[in-house]
Amino acid sequence: MSPFWGEVIGTMILIVFGAGVGAGTSLTKSYAKDSGWIVITIAWGLAVTLGVFAVGSISGAHLNPAVTIGLALNGSFAWGDVPGYILAQMIGAIIGAALVFLQYLPHWKATDDQGTKLGVFATSPAIPHTFSNLLSEMLGTFMLVLGLLYIGANEFTKGLNPFAVGLLIIAIGMSLGGTTGYAINPARDLGPRIAHFLLPIPGKGPSNWGYAWIPVVGPILGGSLGAVFYKYMFSGTISTSFWVVLVANIVVLVLAYVLGEKKQSEMDSSKIAV
Repeated sequence: MSPFWGEVIGTMILIVFGAGVGAGTSLTKSYAKDSGWIVITIAWGLAVTLGVFAVGSISGAHLNPAVTIGLALNGSFAWGDVPGYILAQMIGAIIGAALVFLQYLPHWKATDDQGTKLGVFATSPAIPHTFSNLLSEMLGTFMLVLGLLYIGANEFTKGLNPFAVGLLIIAIGMSLGGTTGYAINPARDLGPRIAHFLLPIPGKGPSNWGYAWIPVVGPILGGSLGAVFYKYMFSGTISTSFWVVLVANIVVLVLAYVLGEKKQSEMDSSKIAV
């Protein structure tokens, strides 16, 4: 199997189990309904673990564009392979989301709430706040990529590494995921969001494209910073990419804050006018 298909299959596995637990815990008449956040975070951790077990020896099991870009910035992955990996991850995510749709086919019609249906496929903020939502995704993915690199620097008994990665995902979900649903992966959010847009889901609402940029831009920026930060702090190597990525993170956060405050001000003004 080629690395391309490894990433397709690995990301598909990730989404089948990850979005699957979202469907099981939220859709009407599912036996797992209302199982709660602990179940969701553990299942996502296992989803990553199983995806890594499946294709780690084939593609390295990035399963995440933020990881692929971060490793390229870190110098441990060829830039020429980045576009193919990201394409494969997107394809796998869409296929995985479509399989979850089919698995819970009668439950979509039984579920009235449009937001619940979208939540199976894509993330959304607990409290909409552009700056905070973006920062949440950046920090979560910073910890993800940094964690992957320091886990990789340790020697494990053969086959144990994927479990350590799964524990990292669980920790991020439990500690940092309550704000935005911790996409921490552009393919994990954008791929299923596209599937939600395309699939004939009964009674579905909009796919919330206005928010969709945050779980794409945030993870890419945060993951990139995690990679160059690791190289600088743990390896003692500093490069131009470190400063470029750091400045990019700061600039985007500042812009998000300014635009978010402007949007809030306009909303407040409209409420006063009414």
